[in-house]
Amino acid sequence: MIPTISHLPLIQLASGDRFFLQIYKFIGSTPGKKAYIQANLHGAEIVGNAVIHQLIEFLNNINQTNITGEIWLVPLCNPFSTNQRTHYFSTGRFNIYDGKDWNRIFWDYEKECKDLEIFVKTLLNVHHDTIRQNYLQQIKQSFEKLAEKINSPSGVPLTDLYRYQLQSLCLDADYVIDIHSSSNQGIDYIYGFKGREESAKAFLLDYEILLNEYDGDAFDEAFLKPWLALEDALAQQGKPIQFDLESWTLELGSGMQMNPESVVKGVRGIKNYLAQKGILSIPGFPLPETATHQIKYARKTQIKKYYAPIGGVIQTRLNLATLVTAGERLYQIISFNKEGKLPAIIDVIAEKNGIIFDLSTNHSVNQAEYVLTILETDI
Repeated sequence: MIPTISHLPLIQLASGDRFFLQIYKFIGSTPGKKAYIQANLHGAEIVGNAVIHQLIEFLNNINQTNITGEIWLVPLCNPFSTNQRTHYFSTGRFNIYDGKDWNRIFWDYEKECKDLEIFVKTLLNVHHDTIRQNYLQQIKQSFEKLAEKINSPSGVPLTDLYRYQLQSLCLDADYVIDIHSSSNQGIDYIYGFKGREESAKAFLLDYEILLNEYDGDAFDEAFLKPWLALEDALAQQGKPIQFDLESWTLELGSGMQMNPESVVKGVRGIKNYLAQKGILSIPGFPLPETATHQIKYARKTQIKKYYAPIGGVIQTRLNLATLVTAGERLYQIISFNKEGKLPAIIDVIAEKNGIIFDLSTNHSVNQAEYVLTILETDI
């Protein structure tokens, strides 16, 4: 099946060159749900591009009848961050113009929807499909007002222009998957939202961070948060509905590295998820182990970052995915000084039980710099 390939212009540079996004659209023979998948929102997090490449190759070799609905794929979804370098290192987590995290800039309709309670009360006797259509229309109308400012003589900053272009691709999606990696060295896991835990099994990853507290400015949050607010408002009026809308962030592998195992997990999980949702109809999927797959759920409050208590060089650090117990040594710092004393070795111990979730790439640290993360759980 040959995809429809389209281009979305972003900005023109001073040199006259332009940045574009390229979108691969696989449209099935039968109308249905829309899945939107993107990668590389942060510059160093490149694994998702390989995942999308393999998905494109796979979808290119199936029939149109194997797809019900649409699958949109956007690799290299942030060329600003992807191309950013310091010496040989990809940085690109923050916009160099204003210092903002590229994944904390997105437009969230829930923050400006002032009449949600009134909207809900007028639709209590309406079918949930109609409620969804009407609410989506409100979101789209509000979103299009952003274009008025963009096209005004005063214009808007880069972050506002970029987010408008990127979010325009997924407003009407049913399922959104944003593929990230650790900026350092991380295990594979997923971020998800309340009420969608059963669906998370399809990705076949071992850990899920449940997002119950969020500001709505991340890409996955900005898509789903308005709908979660609508579900809550309906429930308060005695009309509990869960819409078939989901948003996920897959965290696959480490920054600046193309980890083959993470790529395999990502491709398998997304294919399985799309099959579970009825978008893909392919032999062997959904995989039989999906129903019994066990995920370890955790909250963001269980993510504990450790920072260097003193400047120096890290040695004998525990490996990624190691289970640790409270009081166990996590790493040592060789601390030099300018006080006429011999170097000291400082042991840093775990405050609670957990698993090594993320590790800094750099083993040389100033005091108060990031070293590692533990997901605090009962072992």
